[in-house]
Amino acid sequence: MSEIQRPGALYQQVAAAIRDAILAGEFPPGAPLPSEAQLIERYKVSRPTVRNAVAALRAEGLIDVQHGKGSFVRAAAQPVLTVERRITRTSAGHFATHDGVEWEQAQEPSVHRTQTTEATGRALGLGEGEEMFGCDRLLTDPATGARALHRTLIPLATAEGTPLAQAPDTEPAKVYEILAEAGHTLSWTETVQARMPLPDERAALEIPDATPILHTTRVTHGADDNQPLLLEELRVSADRTQVAYRITAAQPPAVR
Repeated sequence: MSEIQRPGALYQQVAAAIRDAILAGEFPPGAPLPSEAQLIERYKVSRPTVRNAVAALRAEGLIDVQHGKGSFVRAAAQPVLTVERRITRTSAGHFATHDGVEWEQAQEPSVHRTQTTEATGRALGLGEGEEMFGCDRLLTDPATGARALHRTLIPLATAEGTPLAQAPDTEPAKVYEILAEAGHTLSWTETVQARMPLPDERAALEIPDATPILHTTRVTHGADDNQPLLLEELRVSADRTQVAYRITAAQPPAVR
């Protein structure tokens, strides 16, 4: 192949040419890329330029680098796990979360005292620096091996006067029950954000480089005054997991 002639830094030109070849099917998913020496000869560039081009494609998530074996085109990932996000309550007042997954705890829950940040404070209707209980869980799905990070944040004001003050590691469904028994009429709001993982998240979830995560945030409200009571976060790998919601038609407000 003749030398490439495109605008931009040379390594970006090489990366674009390799990307074009991948998208054209010359290198199908799972196939190895040519060796460093072959890429140098193919594009008439230096070894550092090829390495920078491969690093750029790796950062895009287009290829995986296997040490000692070479670079491979990443296969198009299909979600292997669907997490259903819904809550039900029985006539006896018991709550259940229906993730559709039989999560197992990979390790004991980690309980700690923490404070609200700008983001968590905003979600909870509090300022920064407010005291909270935090509980972190590392979960696994034995059927697929997929992992999830679950975090519960309970303001001290919510826990005060309830069993949560002594047991902030209570399972979420039981937390809802405790709050209902304390007189709260509960409702929930939830958001989902796709973002790149922090290094500790990537390690805990065991996901490849350049793979985003789905960060789900659920706020439990006391419906009487709409006061946020509790914040939960679920983080999963976006290449292995998808989240699903059941949508029902809400009743229109009564006309007065």
